[in-house]
Amino acid sequence: MCCNLSRLSPCQHPCFSWSPCQHPFFSWSPCQHPFFSWSPCQHPFFSGPPASTLSSPCPPASTPSSPGCPASTPSSSGPPASTPSSLSPPACTPSSPGSSASTPSTPGPPASTPSTPGPPASMMAIPDPPCVVTSPDCPPASTPSTPGPPASTPSSPGPPASNPFFSGPPASTPFSPRPPASTPFSPGCPASTPSSSGPPASTPSSLSPPACTPSSPGPPASTPSTPGPPASMMAIPDPPCVVTSPDCPPASTPSTPGPPASTPSSPCPPASTPSSPGCPASTPSSSGPPASTPSSLSPPHPFSPGPPASTPSTPGPPASMMAIPDPPCVVTAPDCPPLGLKSLRVDDSQFQASSYLRMGLGPHRARLNIQSGIEDGDMYDGAWCAKYEDQHQWLQVDALRPTLFTGVILQGRNSIWSWDWVETYKVQLSNDSETWKTCMNGTEEAVFVGSRNEPETPYLALFPQPAVARWIRINPLTWYWNGTICLRAEVLGCPLPDNLDFRHHNYKEMRKLMKAVNEECPRITRIYTIGKSYTGLKLYVMEISDNPGKHELGEPEFRYVAGMHGNEVVGRELVLNLMQYICREFRRGNPRIVRLVTTTRIHLLPSMNPDGYETAFEKGSELAGWALGRYSYEWVDMNHNFPDLNNIMWDAKENDTDVVKTANHYIPIPEYYTKEDAFVTPETRAVISWMQDIPFVLSANLHGGELVVTYPFDCTRDWAPQENTPTADDSFFRWLATVYASTNLVMANPDRRICHSEDFQQHNNIINGGAWHTVPGSMNDFSYMHTNCFEVTVELSCDKFPHASELPTEWENNKESLLVYMEQVHRGIKGVVRDKMTKKGIADAIVKVEDLDHDIRSAADGDYWRLLNPGEYKVTVWAEGYFPSMRRCNVGTEARPTICDFILIKTPRQRMNEILAKGGKLPQDLQLKLRALRLRKLRASTKAINQRREHSRKARGTRQRRQTD
Repeated sequence: MCCNLSRLSPCQHPCFSWSPCQHPFFSWSPCQHPFFSWSPCQHPFFSGPPASTLSSPCPPASTPSSPGCPASTPSSSGPPASTPSSLSPPACTPSSPGSSASTPSTPGPPASTPSTPGPPASMMAIPDPPCVVTSPDCPPASTPSTPGPPASTPSSPGPPASNPFFSGPPASTPFSPRPPASTPFSPGCPASTPSSSGPPASTPSSLSPPACTPSSPGPPASTPSTPGPPASMMAIPDPPCVVTSPDCPPASTPSTPGPPASTPSSPCPPASTPSSPGCPASTPSSSGPPASTPSSLSPPHPFSPGPPASTPSTPGPPASMMAIPDPPCVVTAPDCPPLGLKSLRVDDSQFQASSYLRMGLGPHRARLNIQSGIEDGDMYDGAWCAKYEDQHQWLQVDALRPTLFTGVILQGRNSIWSWDWVETYKVQLSNDSETWKTCMNGTEEAVFVGSRNEPETPYLALFPQPAVARWIRINPLTWYWNGTICLRAEVLGCPLPDNLDFRHHNYKEMRKLMKAVNEECPRITRIYTIGKSYTGLKLYVMEISDNPGKHELGEPEFRYVAGMHGNEVVGRELVLNLMQYICREFRRGNPRIVRLVTTTRIHLLPSMNPDGYETAFEKGSELAGWALGRYSYEWVDMNHNFPDLNNIMWDAKENDTDVVKTANHYIPIPEYYTKEDAFVTPETRAVISWMQDIPFVLSANLHGGELVVTYPFDCTRDWAPQENTPTADDSFFRWLATVYASTNLVMANPDRRICHSEDFQQHNNIINGGAWHTVPGSMNDFSYMHTNCFEVTVELSCDKFPHASELPTEWENNKESLLVYMEQVHRGIKGVVRDKMTKKGIADAIVKVEDLDHDIRSAADGDYWRLLNPGEYKVTVWAEGYFPSMRRCNVGTEARPTICDFILIKTPRQRMNEILAKGGKLPQDLQLKLRALRLRKLRASTKAINQRREHSRKARGTRQRRQTD
């Protein structure tokens, strides 16, 4: 529920009324960002809980409306003076007249006539709020009552404190949107009321709009426009809005990931400190700042001009009413980190240039402080140098995601023979790599100074206003007169967090989210079901592909399965976030995502056990316990419910039967398991059928409760509780597990503490499943032994059911891991097995790699995929009725497969059987081959008979000689 925008004063506007502080270059509505969609009461860059869930803290313990809340928690609509405000403006929805003296836009009755009967005034240290208070979801006693960051941390939105990409100016220069309490800065916002809907002047502000610019004239702060109760009766004024149950997070977790305590919460500096030249503090507020003034809280967008500063669209209050005039809300450059050109975090493929002299001076060499060799002209020169000397040359960097760019550091060429640098340059920004806008300094294009007199000293140039874009270009204008256009660079920018739906989704909400993703990206997504749970809830799967609904020849199939244990919810939410992320990044043209979608068919099953999840969801994060919701509705652990094929294979090998030759793959399901009365959950049956229908190549099963990646075999061979039980592909499984663990931000942290009692860091956060604990009937083992698919289990977090406020952090911890793991499906070899005569694909052809006792089979179209580590392999393929074919295949280190196609020739008998089955006549060549084959067999049999006769004759002669002797 948002706000009645027409009835709120400037200090209470919940949708970020930018007008006085809005930069003239902004061209979007107040509640919208050009690159992200959000609800009106959310911060434009950081998605947080809705405003309705943050509108009131827990009342004190003495208040009967909510037992159990600590007595030290005030029940005002805003936090105490020493506490930063919550993430949403509390005074957003007046429920009745007479809300508060701090809300001048709605008249109310005098203080002596309360609108609701209550206890005598002597009993009311805090008067009754005129709003409906439902039972709040109180956090533990050590948690502040408002769902915001700790008191020592300003409440501006941002990523987790551990995120190295976000930092701000020191705490000594907070961007407070309001002047000191003694300054009547904005009408309707009395500075003398410490507990009003916004924080006091000394407290960093929340996401409410800065009070530096009133939207309409009004009386000074000392003259409230609405009568209210005397100040002596208002220790904390009545909150003027309906209070719903706040979803308070646990004590140790702030409700949204925020920056460290040193990060201020508002970009408006104090009036006495203008942030940039040309924007004096005496500039009165108007509908827009001067043209040279950077934007306010939202990152500026230099793509459209705005009105000049001399033409205000709305009148402000008289000068006599403003002890301190409104500051121009200038944004100083945030302390954004380098993008990573110097540290090689930015890949060579992310560079482009208009031209370059030679490969050794290509755009990939434009990295700050990169060093050249002793001689020029090799592949390792010390800069990017343009081929032509004109002002149309440029160097371009793709940040891969929307980024708040704040500046550029430039250097000349590193060389002991050449003397080259760029003296001045412009910067251009784009969101599609086609339409470019130049960074502006007021109404003119900004010109930045590069190197001066020598090439080695780096020079920093901060933009007049930060800007959000994905691509950035450096356009040299002038350069050293006796040299050419050469530069090394670093770009400063804060990658913006993903604006995803970070909350727990029950069954209905999950369906809505999946439907919304499908409607947003109908060309690359498809929703289908694979079955139902015991209670009838459908098992929904999201397919993502450039051709959804169809298996494409040579394109591997990948799947993520989450929610096998219903109370392990992190995987469920990560899969839902992943489908949102892929959809949006594909639409933005992210090359990595576009390549992944066009070369892979992705299947995402967010909830394998919806019945268990609903059970845990009803109790909530803290009350679900450790095991509630783990099992199916029938109390079956699904990870022990798949057919145990391990012991079938091991028994066959120990008995040395003929089945040993083919028992290392596609082991059939035992007959007892397929019976209707078998103790198998409907969810397990549905997933098995799904595995058999689609030729999956790679998969991961997402769990929770630990921080480790396990790989097959999960079941020990001798029924030992713990025993390392490797597969034939143990080295590749270890690679898969390492890929995920090493890119997970928490697992890769050597300083993290252990979750419970086991230290998996000694194993690099990966372990063989059997070495951890034996799991007969696991999905990992079944997938490996019954299908072609390799699968690992990922334990994502120590907490199985974390609070919703921790989900953004979990996404950041796992996003790269989820993506890079999917890309491993393209390792090894792949190809098509075809018939030589018909050129059609051969289904169920067996692909055998020498020295690996695990075969795979070709799919219905004849295509196959064999995951392998780098190396040279001898591969043999055969099929029923065909002669075997062998070739050598080399696998490189790149994450792309080696193509190894096979052509098989039918045996004459197979050809004869097919022709005779169709009632045809054998061709002459086949008749001759069959005749030659019969003669060859006849000669071979005759020779064998003669050899046996000769052997018998010699044996009789030997016996006769012995008898004679």
